[in-house]
Amino acid sequence: MDCLFCKIVNKEIPAQIVYEDDRVIAFEDISPQAPVHVLVIPRRHLATTLELKEEDESLTGHLIVVGNKIAADRGVAEKGFRMVMNCNREAGQTVFHVHLHVLGGRFMSWPPG
Repeated sequence: MDCLFCKIVNKEIPAQIVYEDDRVIAFEDISPQAPVHVLVIPRRHLATTLELKEEDESLTGHLIVVGNKIAADRGVAEKGFRMVMNCNREAGQTVFHVHLHVLGGRFMSWPPG
């Protein structure tokens, strides 16, 4: 498999890791869209959210809990932040490994895209 995020999980390529545990790893986005832009990914390869099944409910919840922790650690939780998961190309997914964007530190407009 030639997945960029799997290579980060396996420490084959460097990343600025800000959190990791046995289920997920979080790192700074290399092309940040906000002052805080961290990606939270499962260690297990899942190409899109469409591959998530009922047995993955605790994993998806854990992604959000870790996102909340990162927002608090980065000082954006109280002012506001955004968590985004894109699914497939038309939604803006460019790396096909499930990932949660945690964005904050600036005003977020609506609609987003």
